[in-house]
Amino acid sequence: MALTTSTMLPLGTKAPDFNLPEVVSGKATSLSTFAEKKALLVMFICRHCPFVKHVQNELVQLGRDYFTGDLAIVAISANDAKNYPDDAPESLQAFSTEQGLNFTLCYDESQETAKAYTAACTPDFFVFDGDRQLVYRGQLDDSRPSNGKPVTGADLRAAIEAVLAGKPVTSEQKPSVGCNIKWKPGNQPSYFG
Repeated sequence: MALTTSTMLPLGTKAPDFNLPEVVSGKATSLSTFAEKKALLVMFICRHCPFVKHVQNELVQLGRDYFTGDLAIVAISANDAKNYPDDAPESLQAFSTEQGLNFTLCYDESQETAKAYTAACTPDFFVFDGDRQLVYRGQLDDSRPSNGKPVTGADLRAAIEAVLAGKPVTSEQKPSVGCNIKWKPGNQPSYFG
């Protein structure tokens, strides 16, 4: 495990499109799936990472809190399933069921979607406005598995609330920190390492 931070994709970047299978239903999922929503949260997560495990209850709560509102949430796992079987689609499907996830969870087998977003770690968060322009990328909050701070989701929630209210999101954003995405051998992006 390499401790990795977000690449901090430039604000204003247009959301890269994708076409990925949802792990529970198998349905193809893309940006157009969420076209009617005012904002979109894209999260790169996985099942085995201790940083994701540390915040998973808050991720579940985010899904519950925004389920009926104007925010769409899609989680994407891009880890190499051959070397990390906990992050294979079947395991992710079980994870979704066990956790009661009510947001879309997709698997990025080619890892091309993760590269398009310059996703670097798990968890990695990206919030897009109604025009699908990036308004937030960074941490959930200041909590880490070993620092004793409570998991509140404060940073991410503040960004979501601002965009839903049509207000500017602060440009003071801290990178997320977590395990590096587990790239397939030879498939590491130029920004990795």
